[in-house]
Amino acid sequence: MAKILLVEDHEEIWDFLSRRLKRRGYDVILAHDGEAGVQQARTARPDVILLDMNLPILDGWSAARVLKSGSDTQGIPIIALTAHAMSGDRDKAIQAGCNDYHPKPVDFSKLLTQINAAVGPQAPAVA
Repeated sequence: MAKILLVEDHEEIWDFLSRRLKRRGYDVILAHDGEAGVQQARTARPDVILLDMNLPILDGWSAARVLKSGSDTQGIPIIALTAHAMSGDRDKAIQAGCNDYHPKPVDFSKLLTQINAAVGPQAPAVA
């Protein structure tokens, strides 16, 4: 079972995403700020990280840089989740260390496709 770390501070979003991902067969771990997300990534070793970019304590941009600079976390794919959908925001997320980018509001079927691409063969079958 693929393990996803969801780092999101808005309850309605993490509740919606975690429930839907669990129904699809993913093991979901939650963190509600960037610092907790970095700590969870180091201890839980997820297969992919869904990272909101506007987080308290440590923002997603900084968290992505920390994760990509750590030898224990640099190989974990990160998908940026952000309301920043302006021209150049995708490039900014990639430059921060994210492997992919998903603008909010979340298009769940597209996000599943991105997760499956990041996780590879261990992704659960999409029903």
